[in-house]
Amino acid sequence: MAGAGDGATGGGVSGVMLITGGSRGIGAATARLAARNGYTVGINYTSAREQAEAVVADIEGAGGKALAIQADISDPNSVERLFHICDLELGTLSVLVNNAGILETQARFEDITADRIDRVFAVNVRGAFMCAREAVKRMSTKHGGAGGAIVNVSSAASRLGSPGEYIDYAASKGAIDTMTIGLSKEVASEGIRVNAVRPGIIETDIHASGGEPGRVERIGPTLPMGRGGTAEEIAETILWLASDEASYVTGSFIEASGGR
Repeated sequence: MAGAGDGATGGGVSGVMLITGGSRGIGAATARLAARNGYTVGINYTSAREQAEAVVADIEGAGGKALAIQADISDPNSVERLFHICDLELGTLSVLVNNAGILETQARFEDITADRIDRVFAVNVRGAFMCAREAVKRMSTKHGGAGGAIVNVSSAASRLGSPGEYIDYAASKGAIDTMTIGLSKEVASEGIRVNAVRPGIIETDIHASGGEPGRVERIGPTLPMGRGGTAEEIAETILWLASDEASYVTGSFIEASGGR
């Protein structure tokens, strides 16, 4: 079950949740909400140490338990170290949130270079695959685990394609969707549920990475719901998929895109 494991902080949930890319945006919001729900939280970051430690401080200030763990998930050796630290410092993993992801400056397809594709796929695809692999090794009843849940953070871009902006990013999220389907079927009988959430236009600083900090303000009013979403709204969806309330849900996608 998603709630199985060691390291509870209280609040009715007993478990350890590891969140990749947990220092900002959706990852940070998920970490704070998870801690409020009783999880012990591992907050992975690549370079934003101060931001990650600020999230830890928020959690600890509210009586929870969290640990910031530096690891570049594009590096398989770094991924192994990340999970090893989680094992030693936090306890038995029960939930992995595959949240870390990057995009690069908006570009037309013909201007996307091979190096750019390699950078995006190294984090968004290879990193997510390697993290899921390590989680399965720990959670699967086949390997002596107690089960658990993997929640992949995909994107509405995987079905929209992001023309003129981020086709490479959209394609990387399409790969995550396919992985979600295949892995969910492979480990369903081993106590692991694998699902994904597809956020849409969300108020985070990832848009600045793409060269348009005001993207939410530009697109939000055109959406059926008339606004962009918040990181906290996505966190609520992630926590539901991780919880025992979703105990019969696997291989599924929740569209969190304001109707887009």
